Amino acid sequence: MERSLVLVKPDGVQRGLIGKIITRFEDRGLRLVGCKFMQVSPELAKKHYAIHEGKPFYDGLIQFITSAPVMAMVWAGPDAISAIRQTVGKTRGTDAAPGTIRHDFALQARYNLTHASDSVENAEAEIALWFQPDELVEWKRCTEDWMYE
Repeated sequence: MERSLVLVKPDGVQRGLIGKIITRFEDRGLRLVGCKFMQVSPELAKKHYAIHEGKPFYDGLIQFITSAPVMAMVWAGPDAISAIRQTVGKTRGTDAAPGTIRHDFALQARYNLTHASDSVENAEAEIALWFQPDELVEWKRCTEDWMYE
């Protein structure tokens, strides 16, 4: 089972889309194993976006992610990373495929509602950054035998 960090970013929280976004992942068959509603500190934001430090948009990323609360989640399932990124859609809403979260609810790149890990390695690092091990719950949904090979 793969796991991925997913953030409903400040624009998704402010627009009241947390429930709709969670529903997309649940409907897809993914399992929520960790979740917390939080205000992101500048320190956490800088660690999360460290790869972008020095780029022209870095300060804007830090300012945006700390501007309002986020819903931080960990989702699990077979091929979770690719399934989640497919469900989220391309970064810019106008480039995202119909039926994806970003196509259905976003227009631009900055206000694109969500963050999702892009690889197994990044997922592991991001999950460790945002969650303590005891904040994650391993469990099995009774319907998984009907969804997973």
